[in-house]
Amino acid sequence: MALILTFLGKDGTTRSKIAIASAMKLASEGQRVLLAGNAEPAMQILLNTTLSPDPQEISTNLHAVQFQTAVLLERSWDEVKKLEAQYLKTPTLKDVYGQELSVLPGMDTALALNAIRQYEESGKYDAIIYDGTGDTNTLRMLGMPESLSWYVRRFRQLFINSDLGKGISESPLVQPLISTFFNVNWTADNFSQPTNMANNMLDRGKEALASPHRVAAFLVTKDDEIEIATARYLWGSAQQVGLTIGGVILADAIASANFSEQFAPLPVSTVGTNSPEFSQIIDNLPNFVAQATQAPRPIEIDTNARQVRLFLPGFDKKQVKLTQYGPEVTIEAGDQRRNILLPPALSGKQVTGAKFQNGYLIISF
Repeated sequence: MALILTFLGKDGTTRSKIAIASAMKLASEGQRVLLAGNAEPAMQILLNTTLSPDPQEISTNLHAVQFQTAVLLERSWDEVKKLEAQYLKTPTLKDVYGQELSVLPGMDTALALNAIRQYEESGKYDAIIYDGTGDTNTLRMLGMPESLSWYVRRFRQLFINSDLGKGISESPLVQPLISTFFNVNWTADNFSQPTNMANNMLDRGKEALASPHRVAAFLVTKDDEIEIATARYLWGSAQQVGLTIGGVILADAIASANFSEQFAPLPVSTVGTNSPEFSQIIDNLPNFVAQATQAPRPIEIDTNARQVRLFLPGFDKKQVKLTQYGPEVTIEAGDQRRNILLPPALSGKQVTGAKFQNGYLIISF
């Protein structure tokens, strides 16, 4: 399984330099590394090479790829048509071609995440460095498996319990009608048959995100008020999607006296990014996995104490909201919302208390 590593922060050029240097560092240690970036020209300029939508070797153990959304959409559309043909007796999408599809907002991140998943599952790489937007869009992208799985389980159950769902499962007329259109025998709950594969994919994504050995991010900032505030905000927001932040990389500056305190307990690595030589950055980069595995976990569930602890740095209690409308607990912090799927011992239990202490939201049941 490959380590997926990304960087968060306001300065895009600095983040790209850190991402490239990190890829070079891991490749020099003998790991098979894929450096993935978006279609913007920054990475190509920094690497002084032309990139394509397919991985190409740029040095020993190091490949690079450029995520071009139009190309990813075209390739994914072919997979959609194959899936439709598998379940529908008369496919309707066969006359719509991937080359004519326009890119809509939100497709970029979804397609990039799918591409990362495919490269990770290929087994060709030990590490994938993703040089994305480094903001809340990247966080929403990485948190997509958990968000989508909530929609699936929530609305699937609503459909099963609805009159329509019951009618499909109980009516002797509906099943023969459905069978004339589909290659599978669907019941109300058996639309899980074509979605089982998707659910398994989402589960694998959630498992990967929950493990700092497999997915981690590092904050990149300068000793500047706005950049520090942005980095702290992204730190707390990352916890909301379940992403482990392994540490802070301070660029181009010697930290002021209280800099480390603003990111405690994360370790801070100081690197210089003004030099055109990546070697100066590489020499000061941290051990990513070692730091990530020592970082505070985004969520801890203690069934014996009947408590859930969420680490939400960068926020105060006025910015955190807890609600319990359905079978799960919903947490809002910043511009992120998270639904917590509780273990069986706590599932269905009502919240009896909550407090915000030392950056932790502690929920009691």
